[in-house]
Amino acid sequence: MMLQGHFIDTLLDPIYRDTSQQVYKLWSYFRGITAPTFFTISGLVFAYLLLRAYAKGDDLPRIKKGLFRGSLLIVIGYSLRVNLVSWFQGYFDTYFLVIDVLQCIGLSLIFLIGLHMLLKKHSYVFSIVLFIIGCLCFITEPLYRNLIITNIPLFFANYMTTVNGSVFTILPWFGYAAFGAFLSTIFFRHAHRNLFKVFTIITFFVIGYFLIYHSSWFLKELYYLTDIELLFLSADYNYLFTRLGNVLVLFGVFYSFEHFLKQSLIARIGEKTLSIYVIHFIILFGSFTGVGLKRFYNASLNPTEAIIGALMFIVVVSLISFYYARTNHFVYNLARKLVERFKK
Repeated sequence: MMLQGHFIDTLLDPIYRDTSQQVYKLWSYFRGITAPTFFTISGLVFAYLLLRAYAKGDDLPRIKKGLFRGSLLIVIGYSLRVNLVSWFQGYFDTYFLVIDVLQCIGLSLIFLIGLHMLLKKHSYVFSIVLFIIGCLCFITEPLYRNLIITNIPLFFANYMTTVNGSVFTILPWFGYAAFGAFLSTIFFRHAHRNLFKVFTIITFFVIGYFLIYHSSWFLKELYYLTDIELLFLSADYNYLFTRLGNVLVLFGVFYSFEHFLKQSLIARIGEKTLSIYVIHFIILFGSFTGVGLKRFYNASLNPTEAIIGALMFIVVVSLISFYYARTNHFVYNLARKLVERFKK
């Protein structure tokens, strides 16, 4: 979804972006599920590993590893925006300071570590706090939707506002990671119980359906009861809870077919998500050199060319990642060794 979504969105001619066309409308809708899924699954997996390590009585190595990985994601996120050719020519701009998904996920992991360290001895409190944080991130979105920050350094401002070109900001996107971490606490406490899987799959579908089709209604009802205007404003442009519903339905589908997916191609892809992200960014957007597909074909393809090109793009990036790139675990370990050598 990320590969074809970025390819088509970047290279499709604007004249074909017609929301009255059902095919484009459907594609656009499903493309919007990608980032929420990315953030939610990151929070779920990461928090689950922290909880498992703490249950074994030794979560310090996992905390250190998590801090390193979060920091590495932030560094990689910034580096992918660097144009070394321009820098060598003496031209520097602030484009590399814009925030994208890797920086937000990296910072989200660091925040989750902080919450884990504060509340790990109080499991149910940890769950409640995560759920409340997720809700607050989403409900307060109207307050910072068009936020403009001018009195703090650009490096920090870009994490909170998109006016300088940031694609993602820590709010509201940390909300998805918080909800993912909340789900991890439920899985950790109850996954061993009989019928947990069946009950969870049903719950994913039911709550997902409710969030997609009725969360706006629910927020308005809360507004009528409490007279808190923020609830009405949130309901009036309710893409965050709706997308969370999409994610839960997707989780329900994949959890239903878990038995068939454990040793599948999807599982192999999951081991190389970081490599795939970096490779696709270099090829499409021209990281480091400024020479990518966007430079030559930006907003110029017709639908047929875009679809065929997207399929080829998926195949090429996947082949490179499978045969010429290492797993996420290898990348993290290599980076850690380089840092340790540099320290020495």
